[in-house]
Amino acid sequence: MSRAAQFLRSLTRRLRLPRPFVRALGLVLVTLIGAWLGLLVVGSVRTSVGPMETQMTLRPSFSGGTKINVSPLGALRLDTHRAPIRLDVDVDQLDPDRSRALVAHPERLSGLEDEVAGDIRSGTIDLAARSCVAVLCGATALGLAVYRTPRRALAAGGLALTLLAASAGTAYATWNPKSVLEPRYSGLLTSAPGLVGNARSIVSDFDVYQRELARLVTNVTTLYEATSTLPAYQPDPTTMRILHVSDIHLNPASWGIIRSLVTQYEVDVIIDTGDTMDHGSEAENRFLEPIAGLGAPYVWVRGNHDSAATQKAMERQKNAIVVDDARTVTVEGLRIAGIGDPQFTPDRSVRAAGDPAEIAAGRELADALRPEVSGGPQRADVAIAHEPLCVQQVDGLVPLALAGHKHNRKQHDLPGGTRMMVEGSAGGGGLRALEQGVPEKVTASILYLDRDSKALQAWDEITLGGLGLTEAEVSRHLPEENTPGPSPSPSGSSSSSG
Repeated sequence: MSRAAQFLRSLTRRLRLPRPFVRALGLVLVTLIGAWLGLLVVGSVRTSVGPMETQMTLRPSFSGGTKINVSPLGALRLDTHRAPIRLDVDVDQLDPDRSRALVAHPERLSGLEDEVAGDIRSGTIDLAARSCVAVLCGATALGLAVYRTPRRALAAGGLALTLLAASAGTAYATWNPKSVLEPRYSGLLTSAPGLVGNARSIVSDFDVYQRELARLVTNVTTLYEATSTLPAYQPDPTTMRILHVSDIHLNPASWGIIRSLVTQYEVDVIIDTGDTMDHGSEAENRFLEPIAGLGAPYVWVRGNHDSAATQKAMERQKNAIVVDDARTVTVEGLRIAGIGDPQFTPDRSVRAAGDPAEIAAGRELADALRPEVSGGPQRADVAIAHEPLCVQQVDGLVPLALAGHKHNRKQHDLPGGTRMMVEGSAGGGGLRALEQGVPEKVTASILYLDRDSKALQAWDEITLGGLGLTEAEVSRHLPEENTPGPSPSPSGSSSSSG
């Protein structure tokens, strides 16, 4: 006799319950636990829905409904049915092959609605079949382990199938097709209704929505194709390559672009000069998870849209190195000093301190870099901050200073000899670009430094079209001391457009 059976018999004696009642209760518990374990282990189906790869799973639930997870942006819930089972759909990634097919054959977009409906129908049928097998096997296996008799084990399996069928019947009877018009959002998707309008307007203006979908698919596909074929610079093998990005502003496409540039240019260090977030909220922190797989150390300094909570979340990320408080870190032999932005402007409960706060922070960084404080003629190779006005204060103390904030790429020499490079937005303005009439360009720069002296030898400016645009351009520049002739000029460029 198994321990579980012995426990049930002991419980019967103590509570003085009728033995048939206890047997029935035990069978129901074994069935439910076994069915749940079966669904948990094998009860999911991977399927393509249009150009997206998804995973569909049935889960026990008191309220039923459908939950669609769009990591890392959040989730939306639909009150599709009332039954003790819930449908979970995890949207994993965009299928590049199917996306390219849509771009190459725009006429297929007219049938995209039917294709998506067919994909969902096929995935649901596969899920139903797999769920039946999962609950049958799970309940039967657990019943055999508890009761040690095939008859009761098969009874548990049969009861599991009966309960699943009853749940499916209840879901069918309570099905509410109008639920798609009233979704409930969580995470970053709470701003979705304000960005794209409510579901009723999308349904009523489907032709407009279809055209925007075509532009979105075209843009995403072209971005990936453009960044995967960018020309690589082949300087001296010992040259250090630095990727400078800034102002990502929650654009998830930025991680794919950065990863492609790291691979294509064999980048040694990534430097991000802040505003990775939009609001600095806790809900945004999952956006940072791809940093661990970017392929190069990720050095980051806080921007005015990044909160203290953002910085703590960044510090927990594998591969991330946070620079703040005028400290200097050494990464791949490069000495980097930096200070976080003293202002957090999205929090309107705190009045912005303006330029004086930025200048004060810059002076704090400059004081830490002075020879009498650092104990040497040069304590850092690069100084970084988010606001250009802040990093200007280190003029003459470091050869190179990097910043962002302005969403406008610019570089020039400061009076004291420090070269200052301000990067644009690697996120094309982020999610806020949806609200603009003219799309903001996606920009990043590759800096080539001598590995011994850390002197800037050249830099490539990479520019991609923003939302709805498909051009890509790479231009190479040399500092004046490395440029033949009376004035610096680009030494080459490459561009493509679609």
